[in-house]
Amino acid sequence: MQHARIRTLSLSRFRSYAAARLQVGAGPVVLTGPNGAGKTNVLEAISFLTPGRGLRRAQLADIGQQEAHSSPLVQDGLHPWAVSAMVDGALGDVRLGTGVENAESTQRRCRVDGEPAGSANAFLDHLKVVWLTPEMDGLFTGPPSDRRRYLDRLVLAVDASHGSRVNALERALRARNRLLEDNGAPRFLDAVEHELADLAIAVSAARVETVARLGAEIATRHDASSPFPFAEIALEGTVERMLASAPAVEVEDRYRALLRDNRARDRAAGRTLEGPHLCDLLVSHGGKHLPAARCSTGEQKSLLIGLTLSHARLVAAMQGVSPVLLLDDVVAYLDSERRAGLFSALTALGAQVWMTGADSSAFSQLEQIEHFTVLPGLVQPA
Repeated sequence: MQHARIRTLSLSRFRSYAAARLQVGAGPVVLTGPNGAGKTNVLEAISFLTPGRGLRRAQLADIGQQEAHSSPLVQDGLHPWAVSAMVDGALGDVRLGTGVENAESTQRRCRVDGEPAGSANAFLDHLKVVWLTPEMDGLFTGPPSDRRRYLDRLVLAVDASHGSRVNALERALRARNRLLEDNGAPRFLDAVEHELADLAIAVSAARVETVARLGAEIATRHDASSPFPFAEIALEGTVERMLASAPAVEVEDRYRALLRDNRARDRAAGRTLEGPHLCDLLVSHGGKHLPAARCSTGEQKSLLIGLTLSHARLVAAMQGVSPVLLLDDVVAYLDSERRAGLFSALTALGAQVWMTGADSSAFSQLEQIEHFTVLPGLVQPA
């Protein structure tokens, strides 16, 4: 099994860092320091070496170093910034870079070995990144949209085209909703719904397949002695139910007919009321057969950690290369047994892992760590 690794990470005008450079070896990377020092900023920088808006889902204007107000490059609140990394990836050594070049930029630029890339999708050929942050602790009790977003990141790690399909689906939905609102001609609605149905089945099928694969991985690797409960997962939604009992070609025709039949209802509602944009990821505590939303806070955290580890193993099995794991402040609320179980699982996985915490003693059970101390605007070897 090949393990993708970041060897050097460089930040320029990123969040709290005017400039920073980390060079790391083979061991787990641990960043410790006081709250608010900028530990999560380092992990966020790595998360931009994948498609999307990073682990904070930030707007571009919020990322550049805010102390840069006096710079002539800054206009209308947009601050140039850059992240680059030397990576030992799926295709060998490569330099990945991304950022906002100037105040007129409306999107971040991406480069692979110094050459422009069309989008961050190009990074997926070299590196996959999986993360777990404290903001995800409410995943099971929050709205379905949070779980769909979480699911789509799971899918994206094994299917590089999924993000583009989801974006195209959202555009098609907006186009249909506008036509309904404006009483658009049936022939225009037919055309939009034809595209929408095609995209809906592609997105749903990818989600269904990933959930099935992840469920099988969880069942195969389930260890009754693990301190992390195993999850039972399923998808709930109109198209997803159709796909469970009929081939995709037939489901596409059925969903297209459903869209046509529901035009009056959807026009009255001001939105499309059936489709993969409304599906939900259902998660239960496997040992108790209890919905995750009804589990204790500690059990929900343990379920999330278990899901993250299972997803990382699935990515490694499907791609032949393990992903880089970003675990932000994960160990702080784990007791010693779960902490030891997490470290043991990470060692067995073999993937490069970056972890943050306020207390360096929380990582005392983890061997051969690459330890960095983080202070405001500064990161240095401990």
